[in-house]
Amino acid sequence: MPLVALIDEKIMCMHGGISKDMHSFEQIEQIPKPTDVPDSGLVADLLWNDPDEDARDWEENERGCGFVFGKKQLEEFLKKHDLDLICRGHQVMEDGYGFFGKNK
Repeated sequence: MPLVALIDEKIMCMHGGISKDMHSFEQIEQIPKPTDVPDSGLVADLLWNDPDEDARDWEENERGCGFVFGKKQLEEFLKKHDLDLICRGHQVMEDGYGFFGKNK
């Protein structure tokens, strides 16, 4: 199963969230498959990181794995990778979906 899907070069989809360790999409392409999920790093972040309305920076996730990121980190990530939207599926939402960071 792929770690990330990129739709029309503008929408990045993954289970978890963005990663401060991601500098290019080539990094994801170079991950050997199958692979074990490490405790930290790019693969773990893509699977376990979460947005947090109150996060001002990258902070440890209360769940004990991954990090949380705030709106500023999301905007920087989108700009750096020339993306319009991040779509993720890791958290249960009251109406089945939710938005974060100006619907990004």
